[in-house]
Amino acid sequence: MVFGRIDRPIIFWEDGSSIIDESVTKLKRILEGKPETAFVTEQYMKNYTTIYDMCTQKPPENYSDQLYNKFRGIFEEYAKQTVLPSIMEKHDEYMLREFSQRWDINKIMVKWLSHFFFYLDRFYTARANLPNLNKAGMTCFRDHVYESIHFNAKQVIIALIHKEREDQQIDRALLKNVLDLFVQNGMESMDRYENDFEKFFLEETTSYYSRKASSWIQADTCPEYMIKAEESLKKEKERVTHYLHSDTEPKLIKGVQDVLLVSVAKDLLEMEDSGCSALLRDDKTDDLARMYRLYHAIPKGLEPVSEAFRLHVTSEGNTLIRQAEDKATNNNVVEQDVIRRIIDLHHKYMVYVTECFQNHTLFYKALKQAFEIFCNKKVAGISSAELLAMFCDNFFKKSLNDKSNDESTIESTIENVVKLLDYISDKDHFAEFYRKKLARRLLLDRNFNDEHERTILTKLKAQFGGQFTSKMEGMLTDMQLAKEHHSGFDTYIGNSGKPKGMDFTVTVLTTGFWPSYKTSDLNLPLEMVSCIESFKAYYETKTKHRKLMLIYSLGNCHLNGRFDSKPIELIVSTYQAAVLCAFNNTERLTYQELLEQLNLGHEDLARVLHSLSCSKYKILNKEPATKTISKTDSFEFNSKFTDKLRRIRVPLPPIDDRRRVVEDVDNDRRYAIDACLVRIMKSRKVFSHQQLVSECIEQLSRMFKPDIKVIKKRIEDLIGREFLERDTENPNTYKYVA
Repeated sequence: MVFGRIDRPIIFWEDGSSIIDESVTKLKRILEGKPETAFVTEQYMKNYTTIYDMCTQKPPENYSDQLYNKFRGIFEEYAKQTVLPSIMEKHDEYMLREFSQRWDINKIMVKWLSHFFFYLDRFYTARANLPNLNKAGMTCFRDHVYESIHFNAKQVIIALIHKEREDQQIDRALLKNVLDLFVQNGMESMDRYENDFEKFFLEETTSYYSRKASSWIQADTCPEYMIKAEESLKKEKERVTHYLHSDTEPKLIKGVQDVLLVSVAKDLLEMEDSGCSALLRDDKTDDLARMYRLYHAIPKGLEPVSEAFRLHVTSEGNTLIRQAEDKATNNNVVEQDVIRRIIDLHHKYMVYVTECFQNHTLFYKALKQAFEIFCNKKVAGISSAELLAMFCDNFFKKSLNDKSNDESTIESTIENVVKLLDYISDKDHFAEFYRKKLARRLLLDRNFNDEHERTILTKLKAQFGGQFTSKMEGMLTDMQLAKEHHSGFDTYIGNSGKPKGMDFTVTVLTTGFWPSYKTSDLNLPLEMVSCIESFKAYYETKTKHRKLMLIYSLGNCHLNGRFDSKPIELIVSTYQAAVLCAFNNTERLTYQELLEQLNLGHEDLARVLHSLSCSKYKILNKEPATKTISKTDSFEFNSKFTDKLRRIRVPLPPIDDRRRVVEDVDNDRRYAIDACLVRIMKSRKVFSHQQLVSECIEQLSRMFKPDIKVIKKRIEDLIGREFLERDTENPNTYKYVA
């Protein structure tokens, strides 16, 4: 079977063009809302087939090129003769509405005619390297309508946005449609939207809010200004949501922030009665949180806020220290009040950091810098390190008897102490003063709370390392062992059959853990001597490798004083007990006789005699009756002495060992600097002077701030001891001597 080719009749240009024109006219009338019947399938197929045949006919009757030009011509003619005049005759919102409607009509028209001319897109446009039909139709609108209208449209849009900023109602949907038109006429590029609208809109926005900022900063308080600024930013973000392109948001918000917040930051934060300092002073947490929200969104915006915060906290702290100085009399500082107020101040501003400033690192840093300034100032000549140690000592003593201090309160206070210590540069001073106070609590008070003592050491160890607390932990261990020795000694005495003589307790201290104490060859009463010898015999059964050295200055005794009115129990030191026992066999002794009999130094004997004859409790009568002790004085037992209590503690005049503590710390620092320098040079082998000093300061600054002059002296000492040597070619460079 053979199939033959069916020859189609040729469609000439005039005939095909007439059919197309008829359909285009019908389509225009439908789109413009004029009376017209809808397209039926036969009409659609007739148009499609006509154009198909005209494109597939052999040359010269192939009209693909002419049809493509006719497609463009339809849109150009419609844009020039119908669309543009209808838009130009309207104004303001009506012009925008017509502009938007005509764009919508153009899109529908492009869609329909692209279906009619579909065969052109299928083969012709791609082969001829021409824009497809959709783009060609859109380009015609852009070139002949958009280019003529966009300037006026932009002006109207900006005017409407201005009205909305002034709290008037506008048609947001209309603005969205028109601005989408700007975007779509960019033909997959944002250039049209950015250059024809956005640039001018952002300029107008800057101008508008510059005027507002100038007005508000003069008339409003800082909180009022921030509320308006925050509301303005919120409304601008809403505009992006409702009708602006999303790409505009970061540019718009940055512009508003720059004008409303960045440019006025200094004036706003420093407002006399309502700025950042006033808000902190008046506890305006909501306003401070708002300030944080506003400036947090700005790159480096929080820096001036954190600086204002730092300055305010520093001022508050310095005021606190000045007030403490004014209250201090004769160097007798009420350390409980000073440290407690600093703790309260820290708690107050830490709440601001965590709640208002959302734990931002800038504010932690600002708080730390502020506290480091005033926490390292002396009060009446007493360093903050010593004040903090004194605070801890008094707190632990009072907590034993104060039932209002529950475990949570004690735990909180301990945590606050550790936090404050982190701000103090001379942490080694605190450690030594604290160790001195701890020793007195453990040895003299006896009713210390082991759990509380270990709690603070645990927290100090976690914060500053094991070396910081190793000696103090050893002291607590010694006290635990002392209980075992006491029990063991009682068992030993019971088994030996030797009379104990009197109630006697010894605490064995490990040299190195405890502070150094003054020792003397005090001549004790015989009763005490026999007890000591018994304990030495017991201790030798436990170890033969340790030698006991008695420290009488730390001991205390309970004596029964038989006075005429009534017997009174006297709680005294070992030195005081030895002096009083000397009067058991005689009524009167001279200073010189006591000195020879007891083998005490003048300084110690004078302190003891002053406490027994010149203080509140005059157990001894002194001749002459002056307030000072001299070598020509004589003393006798005061049998007439009485007191309303049956047990009294006779205190010794306190010894100011502050200078000795500082000297001990300075010695330890020299050793620490030496060790650090050697450690650095051992790893570096060769190092310049400046680098060595800088790294030494950095490594030691966690515990104290070493003096550069001291570091230089230690370097010279290490050179003299042949740990280091100078480079022969460069004297500022050191070499490690292996």
